[in-house]
Amino acid sequence: MANSLKCDLCSQPATVHLTQIVNNKVHKVDLCEACAQAKGVTDPSGFSLADLLLKASLNPEPAGDVRCKACGFTQQDFKKTGRFGCPECYDYFQTILEPVLDTMHKGVMHTGKVPQRALARRSFYERLTQLETELDQAIKSERYEDAARYRDEIHQVRQASGRKQEA
Repeated sequence: MANSLKCDLCSQPATVHLTQIVNNKVHKVDLCEACAQAKGVTDPSGFSLADLLLKASLNPEPAGDVRCKACGFTQQDFKKTGRFGCPECYDYFQTILEPVLDTMHKGVMHTGKVPQRALARRSFYERLTQLETELDQAIKSERYEDAARYRDEIHQVRQASGRKQEA
C-alpha cells in the first residue's frame, strides 16, 4: 500500500510523521526524509513544530513587519510560541492560518460533532412538531380526514421512538 501523504514542505512522499501535543491540542507535520534531516528533526531541541507548520504554508516575511493591530503580536511571535496573542489574531493572520489548518484538518471551518442520540432526539421532536402543526392547520380548515391521518401518524412516531404518549 503506497503512502499517500506528501511532505508539508516540498510535496515529495512523506516518510517522517511528527505529532506534537501542546495543551491537549494535536499538531501534525509530515516530512520527506530530506526535509526531516534538513530541519534537524532527529534532534528534538533543534526544531519548532510551529516553525515547520508556518514554513509549510508561507513564504518568509520580514521579521516583525506584520503585527496584529489589536495586540501587536507578530508572525515571529507565533513561530516561537505556536499560539496567537488575542482572538483578533485569528482574523488578522487568516491568510497564514487557513493553509496550516487545511493541512492539519479536513477543512478550515470548525463544524463540531453531534452525538447520534441527540441527533435522533432532535429529529424526533422536529418531526413531531411538524405533524402537530399540520394537525392544527387541518382542524382549523376543517379537513378532518387529513387531521385524523396526522393524529395517527403522530401516534405512530411516538410509538416508534419508544415514547408512548397520549395524543
